[in-house]
Amino acid sequence: MAQLNTNFINHIKKELPAHLSLEEFIAYCDKPLRKSIRVNTLKINTAQFVDIMTNAGWKLSPVPWCADGFWIEGKDDIQLGNAIEHIQGLFYIQEASSMLPPTALFSNGTAAEIVLDVASAPGSKTTQIAALMNNSGLLVANEYSASRVKVLHANVLRMGASHTALTHFDGRVFGEYLYESFDAILLDAPCGGEGTVRKDPLALKHWDIDDVTAIGETQKDLIESAFLALKPGGVLVYSTCTLSQLENQHICYHLQQTYPDAVEFVSLAALFDGADKACTEDGFLHVWPQIYDSEGFFVAKIRKTASVERVKKQPKSQRNFPFSPANEKQKAELTQYFQNNFCLELPSDDVIMLRDDEYWLFPVQFIPFIGKMRFQRIGIKLADAMKKGYKAKHEAVIALSAAAHNPAKTMELSASQAQDFLMGRDIATSTFDQPTQQELAIMPQGEMLVSYHNVVLGVVKHLGHRLKNNLPRELVRDNVNLSL
Repeated sequence: MAQLNTNFINHIKKELPAHLSLEEFIAYCDKPLRKSIRVNTLKINTAQFVDIMTNAGWKLSPVPWCADGFWIEGKDDIQLGNAIEHIQGLFYIQEASSMLPPTALFSNGTAAEIVLDVASAPGSKTTQIAALMNNSGLLVANEYSASRVKVLHANVLRMGASHTALTHFDGRVFGEYLYESFDAILLDAPCGGEGTVRKDPLALKHWDIDDVTAIGETQKDLIESAFLALKPGGVLVYSTCTLSQLENQHICYHLQQTYPDAVEFVSLAALFDGADKACTEDGFLHVWPQIYDSEGFFVAKIRKTASVERVKKQPKSQRNFPFSPANEKQKAELTQYFQNNFCLELPSDDVIMLRDDEYWLFPVQFIPFIGKMRFQRIGIKLADAMKKGYKAKHEAVIALSAAAHNPAKTMELSASQAQDFLMGRDIATSTFDQPTQQELAIMPQGEMLVSYHNVVLGVVKHLGHRLKNNLPRELVRDNVNLSL
């Protein structure tokens, strides 16, 4: 049962819109959240996913503001995080309300080639943005917490998001380091979390107005910095999972007062059918739990109509960038290796970079950012150079095959075989049906891909009698559930 202290109730009672009742708000705070997921369109078509999982007994109801989002019922015996389809990145477990900010960012035909996600971990909105960008352009994903950067990176790789660059900074530095560099920015700001009480009954037990005021000052700094990093004509989405206007509307008003000639609020009243139920007079979405039976959330879309004065000068360039462009011979050899072994094409628009004996694939849009700040991770690691040839990296075949893979070098697995593969086990060729065994018998031995639902799971080495598992040790799972 949610524990709402008296101070919070007295505060929120003043802020609740007239058409909503306090009693209903309190009742919804005690209701458990509906489970929701988002289909990862970088790997699978939404209609195909729905068909597969419906046949598996899942009941999926569409989330009105996200074409790829669904509330899920049934299959209560399946732990979603251990489902094969989750492990292979076909869907992300994501609260429905948190799908709103990326949807708002790209609404009304927003064109954005270079995007910043200021507070990214664990990666739900980052990977949603990557899908909306269809793995094109450049997505800079920042996370202040060192421990959460690792989780962010793992989710980016699992979902096959290849055009990302990860950073680890206080979000207040971007206006200084990357002044007017981005077409679009998402600032899902750290907040008091008042809207999360349905999944954390103790979230508001120790609520205090002084804490709300204090975090509001940080939010003001963050939104100012994000606005400075935004190009003129670009859009900024500011969002929180909290309810108080002190952390929501007031932060947007602060930005408007700071840059009165450059801030335009973009109405979200038509973002989806029924958005007007949560829309404020300024066009912000203030989602109370009872409106859509979801978490509480706030979303504002802001357009930068003019350039604003830079607060600080451009910092000195970062030295000792450890990567250098691969030469033409190296690029040709690496391209041929991926083609011959996996029938995978390296994108012609991206840049192959070399660090020691490691080959990486960078988005071409990243090149102007070299030296401007330190990046934790850029693009995807393609392969290691060996004494004889190359050794492809798991993340590379996952990302490259998301665009397209050739069945000539890919073997489709059954559900039980996919389960074994994700648990680190080799696959005996005798476990395939007779026609497939015959097909394997005439195929050249060596590296090849395995897939499930026609989505690549990873690399194996065909040894004749078995397919040797090459799944990285850190990705091996102890428990994998069959959904079918």
